[in-house]
Amino acid sequence: MRELDLDRALAVATGLAGWACERIRRPRPEGVREKDGPADIVTDTDEAVEAHLREVLGRAFPGHGIVGEEYGVTPGSADSPHWLIDPVDGTTNYAHGIGWCSVSIGLVAPDGTPLLGVVADPWRGETFTAVRGGGARLNGTPVRAAPHTTLTGHVFLTEWAAHAHWPGMDALLRDLAGRHCTVRVMGSTALSLAQVAAGRATAAAIGSFHPVDGLPALLLATEAGAVALPGLPSWETPLLLAAPGVAAEAAEVWRGAGL
Repeated sequence: MRELDLDRALAVATGLAGWACERIRRPRPEGVREKDGPADIVTDTDEAVEAHLREVLGRAFPGHGIVGEEYGVTPGSADSPHWLIDPVDGTTNYAHGIGWCSVSIGLVAPDGTPLLGVVADPWRGETFTAVRGGGARLNGTPVRAAPHTTLTGHVFLTEWAAHAHWPGMDALLRDLAGRHCTVRVMGSTALSLAQVAAGRATAAAIGSFHPVDGLPALLLATEAGAVALPGLPSWETPLLLAAPGVAAEAAEVWRGAGL
């Protein structure tokens, strides 16, 4: 891989996330329509944001590949990294006026190693950033995973598989309920995983990992000290993130659900 200025890449990605947040905060989403079914929708905003991010990244980093939620893969040169773009992660919330969605941007090495991640919350003015080996930050201030030593009494975030439960989810929820751990399904994978980095959620899980909306936030969380099971996940495999002090308990629950 050619020499890459990650500080510059992070600055460009953070600036684009700020622009996207302003676009998302416009009063009303337009052009809401189905993609693969009633529970999978897209808006004009999703497409406009991704198109702009692709254009700027393509000019700033010629030769880099781009993988986006709405427009798929633009190949880059063989020895260059590629960008991951989810312009509105949580489109259903956004389209229905629920203020919980995010902009997710990541950069990945040719071998799949995440290099940087940015997840921005348009509604709270929060931007999570991480560069591999440099820790995680929230609006420039370092953040760490929660210091908790038990799941009991704390928050566990998860997401549906679109509109449905995923295999093992019901057993997982039952075990967590028995431990008096409060589960929330919020509607944005990237933003939910980022809450583990911020120390707000003690753990989070998704049933099917998609790098476009998951890898930037996964880097944030692990740079903040969270533990990922099964490490760096592959496409469409389950993922569990946990604060280090609850990792063993979370893994026990995870295995008990057959995951």
